[in-house]
Amino acid sequence: MAELNAQQLEAVQHGVAELACDTRPLLVIAGAGSGKTNTLAHRVANLIRHGADPQRMMLLTFSRRAAQEMERRVGGVLQQALGLAPTQALPGLPWSGTFHSMGARLLREYAGRIGLHETFTIHDRGDAEDLMGMVRHDIGLADSKNRFPLKGTCLGIYSRVLNTREPLAKVLQDTYPWCSQWEAELKKLFGAYVEAKQQQNVLDYDDLLLFWAEMMAEPTLAQEVGGRFDHVLVDEYQDTNRLQSEIILAMKPTGQGVTVVGDDAQSIYSFRGATVRNILDFPHQFTQSARIVTLERNYRSTQSILEASNAVIGEARERHAKNLWTDKPSSHKAQLLLVPDEAEQARWVADQVLRHREAGTTLKCQAVLFRTSSHSAALELELARRNIPFVKFGGLKFLEAAHVKDLLAVLRFAQNPRGRMAGFRTTQLIPGVGPATATRLLDAMGESADPMQALRQFEPPGQAREDWSRFADVYAQLRSPDVAWPADLELAKAWYLPQLERIHDDAHVRKVDLDQLVRLAAGYASRERFLTELTLDPPQSTSDQSGVPHLDEDYLILSTIHSAKGQEWKAVHVLNVVDGCIPSDMATGTQEELEEERRLLYVAMTRAKEHLHLIVPHRFYVTQQGGGGDRHMYAGRTRFITEAIAEKFERVTWPVQAAGPAPGPGAKPAVPLLQVRDRARAAWR
Repeated sequence: MAELNAQQLEAVQHGVAELACDTRPLLVIAGAGSGKTNTLAHRVANLIRHGADPQRMMLLTFSRRAAQEMERRVGGVLQQALGLAPTQALPGLPWSGTFHSMGARLLREYAGRIGLHETFTIHDRGDAEDLMGMVRHDIGLADSKNRFPLKGTCLGIYSRVLNTREPLAKVLQDTYPWCSQWEAELKKLFGAYVEAKQQQNVLDYDDLLLFWAEMMAEPTLAQEVGGRFDHVLVDEYQDTNRLQSEIILAMKPTGQGVTVVGDDAQSIYSFRGATVRNILDFPHQFTQSARIVTLERNYRSTQSILEASNAVIGEARERHAKNLWTDKPSSHKAQLLLVPDEAEQARWVADQVLRHREAGTTLKCQAVLFRTSSHSAALELELARRNIPFVKFGGLKFLEAAHVKDLLAVLRFAQNPRGRMAGFRTTQLIPGVGPATATRLLDAMGESADPMQALRQFEPPGQAREDWSRFADVYAQLRSPDVAWPADLELAKAWYLPQLERIHDDAHVRKVDLDQLVRLAAGYASRERFLTELTLDPPQSTSDQSGVPHLDEDYLILSTIHSAKGQEWKAVHVLNVVDGCIPSDMATGTQEELEEERRLLYVAMTRAKEHLHLIVPHRFYVTQQGGGGDRHMYAGRTRFITEAIAEKFERVTWPVQAAGPAPGPGAKPAVPLLQVRDRARAAWR
């Protein structure tokens, strides 16, 4: 603990050691680069060191990787604190993970008491969209004479209603105004969608939080579940939604044992349903007022970058006050650069990136950030022209690849025979089986008390009988309790490989992903756990549709600001810091939206360690919706950098205009060669 500063130590020791009598909930306001993860890891380790049972601690993070990193850090701290040998086993944190994974685990454990069947399967976003589309078609909304929202939009509306706890009418009015005329039809659609999920024994992402929150609304269950945990610790609390806040409040109504860590100034995910109100209102939500500890010492950026960042966020209408500082001096200020247009912006960034590289900052230590993915188009062309390698955050995710979805569908269909989406995808992999045959089979299985018997008795089309017979045999083995995990995955893969080779020309490339899936499976205790965890926290990359292998030893990072949160680089260049981009012209309707756009700029600025460049093009192009061409716009500097705040920056105009030769003494003014105004008048005489 000697490494911790005074504020970090205060957070770590709250409620333990000499502060053991303090039972208040703890709110740690952790400014950007202030050692948040290190502080939380030390707090967990310190609690365990003072007798807290790791089995009775719930640690909620926003990715499984974050939970694993937290466990690793906690283990390292405990190893030092307790003087354990490297070979000695460290206490694990069995209840560490994402909100969704912890919700899935509790729902399965309490399924019988809350009206669920414990064998439920979980739809990922793609499957949920497909089911929404199927229901949309079944109730006749796909045949509307007027344009009805597509399945992805429908699922987005449904998800936002659940996560924000706002009425459908308000969500439509505020976020989906072009869909307001369909309120009655959407209500009918969502009711049918919920019914379809129930019939098929499936849950989607939103159900994992919704049902957990509903379970906690029952006082007996809330007391029982809350009583299982002495400590509930939540990371990145500014990114939680209303459902997640309700869950924490119901589990621990007094707030005793609750620790949340976050930064209201970095709350930028309202489009996912997150609300900054959770962290702003946290101090007074429990029966005891929370203790607030603010981490203001920054270990990332120079003081000049922090001064500019503090000035930007200091204009926020409502916030937990803090003033980041550091002992890292700097000889230069953050730059505010004015350029004529996007083409010059791209050229300047390319030049500057290379200048930093020549000064010893590798490309990987530099990033170009932007509000929207399309903002980097001109820069990408310039980088390619000048042979500057780059990687742009994004691309096809592992579970979005067709071949991976196919194999997982086989496993999901075996796990849950009433899972219509998995069954629909799986059966159409069989040669000779199309949508009509698949629908006929799934209808029969859905109506039968014994779905397996219905599958065995099903009569496929004549041309599909031989392949159908092989599938039925494999399916029966997958449903058999005699086949142990992960042997059933190998069995499913062996059946699927001939289909893969028949369907895809690049089967040898895609097979690499299936081999990776098998390797991943070895780390899970059961098929159910594997399917659940893989759906909730999937791998990010895939060999399907990947680009040319990146053989360069160095490359520049391009990223949206949202994707850059939690990252840091020595040099950061922020594109299009103008009104219309930051804030986006799509996010100026309410004060809440504007405040989030301010926080977005703050997040971008606080990613920089040594060099920060905000670029203001005088003219930029906007792509028309629907592919209707481009238009150029003139805009001024973002409203978030007022004239007073601009004094915190070094202001630069580029390119520098060369001054012409001064006229000599007695020089005569130039005589116009043409009087265009006279010609214009003459045209109308």
